[in-house]
Amino acid sequence: MQTLKASPEGLNKIKKAREEKGWAIDDKRSRWLREASKILEPEKNWEEIEQFAVSIGTWKRFLKGEAVKAHCFKAFCQVLELNWKEVVDRTPTQPNRKQTSITPCQDWEEAPDVPYFVGRTKELDQLKQWMIKERCRLVALLGMGGIGKTALSVKLVQQIQGEFEYIIWRSLRNAPPFQEILTDTIKFLSNQQETDLPETANGKLSRLIHYLHSSRCLLIFDNADAIFRSGECAGNYREGYEPYGELFRQIGESLHQSCLLLTSREKPKEVAFFEGRQEGKLIKSLKLEGLKKSNVQELFQTRGTFSGSESEWNELLTLYAGNPLALNVVAATIQEYFGSNLAEFFKLGAAVFGDIRHLADEQYSRLSDLEKEIMYWLATNREPVCLLELRDDIIPPIAPDQLIDALESLKRRSLIEKASLLDKTTSSFTQQPVVMEYMTNRFINQIFEEIVTEKITLFNRHSLIKAQTKDYVRETQIILILKPVLDKILDEFGNSTTLKLHLQQILSTLREQFPHKLGYAAGNILNILCQSNIDLSGEDFSELKVWQAYLDGVNLHDVNFRNSNLDKSVFSEIFDSILSVALTPDGKLLATGDTDNKIHVWRVADEQLLFTCKGHASWVRAVAFSPDGKILASGSTDKTLRLWDTSNGKCLKILRGHTNWIWSLSFSSDSKIIASGSDDKTVKLWNVSTGECLKTLPEHSHLVRSVAFGSDSSTLVSASVDQIVRLWNIRTGECLKSWQERNHVVRSIACRLAQDKLVIGTDDYKVILLDIHTGEHLKTFEGHTNRVWSVAFSP
Repeated sequence: MQTLKASPEGLNKIKKAREEKGWAIDDKRSRWLREASKILEPEKNWEEIEQFAVSIGTWKRFLKGEAVKAHCFKAFCQVLELNWKEVVDRTPTQPNRKQTSITPCQDWEEAPDVPYFVGRTKELDQLKQWMIKERCRLVALLGMGGIGKTALSVKLVQQIQGEFEYIIWRSLRNAPPFQEILTDTIKFLSNQQETDLPETANGKLSRLIHYLHSSRCLLIFDNADAIFRSGECAGNYREGYEPYGELFRQIGESLHQSCLLLTSREKPKEVAFFEGRQEGKLIKSLKLEGLKKSNVQELFQTRGTFSGSESEWNELLTLYAGNPLALNVVAATIQEYFGSNLAEFFKLGAAVFGDIRHLADEQYSRLSDLEKEIMYWLATNREPVCLLELRDDIIPPIAPDQLIDALESLKRRSLIEKASLLDKTTSSFTQQPVVMEYMTNRFINQIFEEIVTEKITLFNRHSLIKAQTKDYVRETQIILILKPVLDKILDEFGNSTTLKLHLQQILSTLREQFPHKLGYAAGNILNILCQSNIDLSGEDFSELKVWQAYLDGVNLHDVNFRNSNLDKSVFSEIFDSILSVALTPDGKLLATGDTDNKIHVWRVADEQLLFTCKGHASWVRAVAFSPDGKILASGSTDKTLRLWDTSNGKCLKILRGHTNWIWSLSFSSDSKIIASGSDDKTVKLWNVSTGECLKTLPEHSHLVRSVAFGSDSSTLVSASVDQIVRLWNIRTGECLKSWQERNHVVRSIACRLAQDKLVIGTDDYKVILLDIHTGEHLKTFEGHTNRVWSVAFSP
């Protein structure tokens, strides 16, 4: 990013031109900023906008002859009616040093935008002294949340970027895995040339030190406190994040020409160890304190004019300890609710607003419903999200212009910030850490109240975790949101059994009262049950929207997902609705047919997906393994059968002949013949080896929903929606016997000829055991509450 500054002669010209304009430096009508904004972004109506394209701080640095962004420098010159080329300083700042100040290689995609910045001159000078003159290898910028560490680091890097060949900014807010950060940094510093990296962390670390030695690099790790444990002494790393400490140590100890800048609420142990020692003279830390009173007033003036006495400004400074984040929120509140008058603000008493949480509560209560939705989603997402992702999260769906208006409103309230400094093609939004913590705690408490009272609103409109997100982000969501919710409700209900019954009642209410309503409640309940390690067997999630459920590795045996909507959820593998399943005779392979027109074949022992068979043009309604386990057959609503090699998933044959959907398949015991039942009212017999249709059995008068071979390979049973069950001789094609199941539409059949038994599943929720020769009902099993689509005998 190119920066320019005025020469001494140029400053005289600027001063003269400014005086000729007749506007004060701190013009109350903000004409300097407004006119410059018109030049920078002429498409906007700057007469009606209070936040400008350039800040008052940039304007004042321009007047002092300090470096500012080139486009801002040129815009101010144009406002002053000066030729920028006649006032710019063309003298090299360091004639004896390699000049890389115009176009260093940069990656700032995670750096936040900092439109307003005041004070911190002393801190900036100290940091420049360490990083430029003393060439420190590691500098830690420390302080409490909201104190301005990130903003100061952004401004610092903007001012010293010309001193480095490479600049990379990364946020550690969501504790990204160490090797991920290391790999990303090495690829950037190698200009994407080094991609075949060592597998070990130490190997990658050696490569990083190599690049830090060969080039002058600046690494910025923001929010480094996220990699430390909470609830313990400062500086102890979270499990699995100890290698970050080795990184800090090696950067501090190794001989190189680069610098790592950390921002953190806690001082890393490595920094504390080296500080004050001879070998640690190139490792420094700076604890950031609150703003001074003059800076607080300047910060308020970036929003407009405020009235207050000397004592009131002093009280404001004392009350909020100069915390820029708290002061930004306070300024917005005073401006919006107290007419920009500090005296009116203090009439309510310090006890009400002395705690930033109370102030945030007041600010929150003034938000629109949509603004509240966005604030909760930004808090649960944990990392910057773009407009499209936010729109996808929010239910019920909203128009894009509504979302944009709400985001702009939140920006004006200083409650959110843009995440990207350089990338203007797509904007991502997030919250400062203190705001995110406040919203997270509020979210947890509200969710707890709704679960206990069964008055479900927020619980249905927001997910506790995001199933389809980065693993480390989801882990953060589990630690900071899902687990605290679970802990609170377990304390309330006493034990997991009582909690399970309570959650089941909520599911029943959702199913009865809101069967088609969009929502996250069912998915949230499933995530809570999984987190509490409750056995899910027998759980009923049928007829519900089960969104954002993270079920990777979860045992879902006997869990009812009938007619459930599983959008945005994650299973061990992502799949569409399953319509058919089959096991090999030895029980080693499982096949599933789904609504994505695919067949997935899994190894049962370790639940490993072996291959996916693709080729059908519509839903796969039936799958069956041959008795020898070598061939898998599939039947589809595309009216075809396909035979697949179970060793590699290759399609062996396509069998065409049916004129309507295929519902059922069955192999003969010798694996030579396969039977198919179809909505075209026929049963067809096929030669497995050649794919030839051997016979068509046309006797049924309605849709054929099920076929099953007997154990002798010579007898076949078929059942139809016409309530007729037929017994066939497959050699002759003769119907040996038939009987009508009155009032029973038969959906499924299985037979065991050795015992002269036949079992059927019906549309009236029954399973019936029959004598295969007479059709006599031997036993009727009742208990199902819907159609019985599948039946089978145990081996």
